[in-house]
Amino acid sequence: MVIKPKVRGFVCVTAHPTGCAAHIQEQIDYVQRKGPIKNGPKSVLVIGASTGYGLASRITAAFGSGAKTLGIFFERPSEEGRTATPGWYNSIAVTNAARAAGLYAGNLNGDAFSDDIKRQALEMIARDMGPIDLVVYSLASPRRTHPKTGVVHKSVLKPVGKSFSNKTVDTDKGLVSDITIEPANEAEIADTTAVMGGEDWEMWMNALADAKLLAPGATSVAYSYIGPAVTWDIYKNGTIGLAKNDLERASKRIDALLKTHGYGRAFISVNKALVTQASSAIPVVPLYISILYKIMKAQGTHEGCIEQIQRLFATQMYNGSALKFDDAGRVRIDDWEMKPDIQEAVTRIWPTVTTENLAAQTDIAGYRSEFMRLFGFGLPGINYDAEVEPHVPMP
Repeated sequence: MVIKPKVRGFVCVTAHPTGCAAHIQEQIDYVQRKGPIKNGPKSVLVIGASTGYGLASRITAAFGSGAKTLGIFFERPSEEGRTATPGWYNSIAVTNAARAAGLYAGNLNGDAFSDDIKRQALEMIARDMGPIDLVVYSLASPRRTHPKTGVVHKSVLKPVGKSFSNKTVDTDKGLVSDITIEPANEAEIADTTAVMGGEDWEMWMNALADAKLLAPGATSVAYSYIGPAVTWDIYKNGTIGLAKNDLERASKRIDALLKTHGYGRAFISVNKALVTQASSAIPVVPLYISILYKIMKAQGTHEGCIEQIQRLFATQMYNGSALKFDDAGRVRIDDWEMKPDIQEAVTRIWPTVTTENLAAQTDIAGYRSEFMRLFGFGLPGINYDAEVEPHVPMP
């Protein structure tokens, strides 16, 4: 079938398998151009491995360090008349490339929150990989069925304590408008923390430790975001921010667990604002990203997911480097984004943006291009008018 993009709000409901493979190859090429990461991880579990920072972590570990990788994800394969999700095609492309390079690449497609997927993962690790020396926790899910209670928790993106009003952009239509979001109630706050907080990360790490499947010096990292004050009411101080606070709580507990058992460390890496399937759903944030991209590209400091994670691995986690923590004990690879001159420029531009001057004041074109690439569209060298087979089995 000929596959064209079909955008519905903040998601594209089609994905192009050849384009997704090309996007993966671009990221592999970048990591390989940067050279080997000395003393990098050799046996890596990535929980949330099919898109965004988790995907970039898997690529960096495999092609920067020659690591065995096991990717956990929850993606939909193709159906009659319907393409698979981009994460499905991404995972196939990574797996094929890794195996062609002689690297172990295992996959589990299912609910990472469940006891069953954890059990299957432990079995695969014991059988195929040996002890894990890096666990990356990068789940982004709208809901979680709690494995002990069976309760389904659904996350919300809302402010806490008061309503929030600011401008936002419809990235598809290019319309800048004001938006008001009412505050979350206590149940919504608790549900969001249950989905996006640190409890499941702790469950994974306890399961690995109990099964004695962590290597000496094993490290675990989870990804977070803080951002500028203009987004704080909906992000840092909102429901998602409270969930991220719980992720930091879990980080400290996991770090203590690892040290108690003679392993390594656990920490939070605060990353840059980027176009991902998760960030596109957050009101206000796409407008901020569009402004940020314009400023950072002009300065030559813009990074995507793969550049961020390669820099994290190569300049802080490995290569003989040492982690640099902020006052709260977090690693900050959002450091270039949060430079005062960058944020001053964002603050200056923000109130001036309108529908009429959106293209001139922001990099909305770059945002849209990056968004479409997440689904395999807009990659150079791909004939998007050609027939392509959408039904691709997981290897």
